[in-house]
Amino acid sequence: MEWFEAILLGLVQGLTEFLPVSSSGHLAIGRELLGVEASDDLVFEVAVHAATVLSTIVVFRKQIWGLLQGLFRFRYNDETDYILKIGISMIPVFVVGVFFKDFVTGLFGSLSGVAVALLVTAILLLFSDFASRAYDGAKSAVRTNPYRNGISYWQAFVVGLGQAVAVVPGLSRSGTTIATGLICGVKRDVMAQFSFLMVLVPILGEAFLDVVGGDMAASSVGMLPLALGFLSAFVSGLFACKVMIALVKRAKLYWFAIYCVAVAVAIFILG
Repeated sequence: MEWFEAILLGLVQGLTEFLPVSSSGHLAIGRELLGVEASDDLVFEVAVHAATVLSTIVVFRKQIWGLLQGLFRFRYNDETDYILKIGISMIPVFVVGVFFKDFVTGLFGSLSGVAVALLVTAILLLFSDFASRAYDGAKSAVRTNPYRNGISYWQAFVVGLGQAVAVVPGLSRSGTTIATGLICGVKRDVMAQFSFLMVLVPILGEAFLDVVGGDMAASSVGMLPLALGFLSAFVSGLFACKVMIALVKRAKLYWFAIYCVAVAVAIFILG
């Protein structure tokens, strides 16, 4: 991988991580367009994902600091409740990462598989958009959520199942988790923040294991492209996290569904 290719792929990762269009799928498409060989390891992808997670931490630093302050008061409060629900949401992806990592790694080689997953993402986004509008348009009462922090433990777990399934490239993690939450009755603004915070520990944990286990040194991608890709993804992620999260909260998800269908059709046509 050349240094300029790493920068371009980092930009793709940073700009697509926070939209429900699958950053991993776009990375696979970007590699194909650039003629970059897909290596057997996922170190570069983990590195650029870690970069966008770091940008998320920077943008949400006040919320994260507030959660940590509440946690260390050592009593059950709103912050403790929120952190516990994030912990519950991480159980499914932890199981997938521990027991099915080799299987997931094998999925990152088929561009046609990415196209199929993008179509599934589009269906999820359409269905959740209609479900959300049905909730919001209910005439019986103003839509409320009786659960603390706007999300229950069972909703957090179901959203976590969505995140675990979304390890498939082309199946958007943010799109799947947000769609799952909306279908379960969680409000869009609550689900947007929860979706972006729940991924922090799994991705940073994966990056840490790669460094400790020596995978970073054994990667077929050189250290310079890794560093440039990381920096590119971090800078573009800062921009995307500030601008595009607000867009996800307010925009109708069917526009993203249309985009996913268009990309999938283009992959099938162009081969």
